[in-house]
Amino acid sequence: MSIRLYNTLTRSKESFIPIEEGKVKMYVCGPTVYNYIHIGNARPAIVFDTVRRYFEYRGFDVEYVLNFTDVDDKLIKAANELGEEVPDIANRFIQAYKEDVGALGVKEAVHHPRVTENMDEIIAFIQGLIEKGFAYESDGDVYFRTRSFNQYGKLSHQSIDELRSGARIEVGEKKEDPIDFTLWKEAKPEEISWESDWGNGRPGWHIECSAMAKKYLGNTIDIHAGGQDLTFPHHENEIAQSEANNGNSFARYWMHNGYINIENEKMSKSLGNFVLAHDLVKKHDPQVIRFFMLSVHYRHPINFSDELLAGAKNSFDRIRNAFENLKHRHETSLNLTNDNQKWFDEINQQKQQFIVEMDDDFNTANAISVLFDVTKSANLYLQSEQTHTEVITGFTELIKELMGVLGLQIEQETELLDEEVDDLIEERKQARKDRNFARADEIRDELKERNIILEDTAQGIRWKRG
Repeated sequence: MSIRLYNTLTRSKESFIPIEEGKVKMYVCGPTVYNYIHIGNARPAIVFDTVRRYFEYRGFDVEYVLNFTDVDDKLIKAANELGEEVPDIANRFIQAYKEDVGALGVKEAVHHPRVTENMDEIIAFIQGLIEKGFAYESDGDVYFRTRSFNQYGKLSHQSIDELRSGARIEVGEKKEDPIDFTLWKEAKPEEISWESDWGNGRPGWHIECSAMAKKYLGNTIDIHAGGQDLTFPHHENEIAQSEANNGNSFARYWMHNGYINIENEKMSKSLGNFVLAHDLVKKHDPQVIRFFMLSVHYRHPINFSDELLAGAKNSFDRIRNAFENLKHRHETSLNLTNDNQKWFDEINQQKQQFIVEMDDDFNTANAISVLFDVTKSANLYLQSEQTHTEVITGFTELIKELMGVLGLQIEQETELLDEEVDDLIEERKQARKDRNFARADEIRDELKERNIILEDTAQGIRWKRG
């Protein structure tokens, strides 16, 4: 079996063939760190973290790079408004990003390059384009000659003429052609800047990723990924810059995740439906948020609402409850040598089906459906008069393994109850034995007020935080 993924460049699914056997060079466009990220930024963080995890699960060594844009117009504007320095704002929101996506189960990248720490490489890259005739300096600014790259538009499948009709030269720009784009911006007075042969300034947005991908992963990489909104112009411009400068293909596969809508409307500040991940992880279980994001195929748009998130929580709880039931039954299961081969075969088949679904363009939605099949089989097995340790272990290990591939933590951290609550639970058990159901219900309600939810299961009384 081989992994197949949808390549935006060719608009088709292709078998993944790495440049170097057993390794994946993967670059993901990260955030501009002038504020907390919104859930639209959180989706690619979760999606491509899952892609990375699956490659690792299949035995690949993934060199995963996610950059931080820590200087641009938005950061400068924020610094001016807050009376702070650009690096201070960037540092604060880089830390916030790591905390927020970390709560969502996203692993740290192998490399987290920052624009300000790679300025020499960016300037050298621009100089190379000028020397090759692909770029030109104009009164302190540097522009890319878009028409000089004859394959421009191959990612977004647009022609130069189509692009030309919508292009215009902004006030202050000194371009040869309206479709040329900025590589270097001359600094305004008192603005953060770096020295270059063209005067003090800072990079344009697109050039940073080309320079950093080259530095950390080489001239040609396996996968370049990001949100669908980056296809044009950002990724289109990256291809032009990189292939013009490096003289070879930039990325073999291009992956883009779909948009997020809020209550069936496009998320925007003007509509007042702008949802920050920073707020969301405080309000909802981050594991449920991640589960929700993965419940839809990454290339499809996803609609967000509190109602849909509540539905995701119920689905996630179904898997978690089955897992807890298995663990509880494990304590009373027998370690017998009965023939349980049919159950072991089923466990193995479900694992293989999970791999089939994930091999097909990382279809997490179908992979989650397989997890529901596993829990259904597990629940059916738990109805047996006698359960056996090996089968219980097989189911629990499979659920834990597959959830782990998706970056989901199935095992809840053990929380100690205080002595008073412990006593109330024991009192309720005794009340039920004594058939004093009124007192049992009274204790149940009292514990509920303390955010302790009791569950009467076939395996006995269990509790969880509400």
